[in-house]
Amino acid sequence: MSVPDRSIPFYNLILRCDRWQRRDPDLPEGVRLRGWQPGDEAAWAELEYEIGDFASREEALAYFAETYGRDPRALARRCRFAVDGEGRVLGTCTAWRDPREQGEIASLHWLAVSPHAQGRGLGRALCRETLAVFQDLGEFPVYIHTQPWSWKALLLYVREGFRLQRTDCFAAYENQYAQGMETLRAVVTPEQYAELLRCSQD
Repeated sequence: MSVPDRSIPFYNLILRCDRWQRRDPDLPEGVRLRGWQPGDEAAWAELEYEIGDFASREEALAYFAETYGRDPRALARRCRFAVDGEGRVLGTCTAWRDPREQGEIASLHWLAVSPHAQGRGLGRALCRETLAVFQDLGEFPVYIHTQPWSWKALLLYVREGFRLQRTDCFAAYENQYAQGMETLRAVVTPEQYAELLRCSQD
């Protein structure tokens, strides 16, 4: 999503969506969604570096290769890109899986939109497209890991049906709901904070 304000303290926030009412992505004119194609890893790395998620393009590329590059068939089905009429990547999101206890769970990864393409609804469209992938694969519930500085994305997630988890967790994350919500209290409006409270569950 948007370039985060990293002066906001980092805490692990965990969300879960148990069921989702399918909604078609609402795309701006001239934008389409497609799956990963060979070579897209460079555009993915550039985008994630551009919004500050990695210290360098090389670090982002290495992460992509290690996390996704071993299974191109899964990548083509699970990684989504928003592109303009000239094929330039504007955003991305991935319907992946992460460890939980003795198995795996569905996990929405790396929703990101280029700064010059923000404010056009691409984050919501990519989120819906990725949730549709999970739905088609029969992989619910879906988890997300995020942090307070991504509060705009956090609001998007809860409006799409995710619920903040007070105790639930996955992968190697520590659930820091109390600290994260206390941080968010000083960042979002009172109305937005009340919405996040309503969308929290044990």
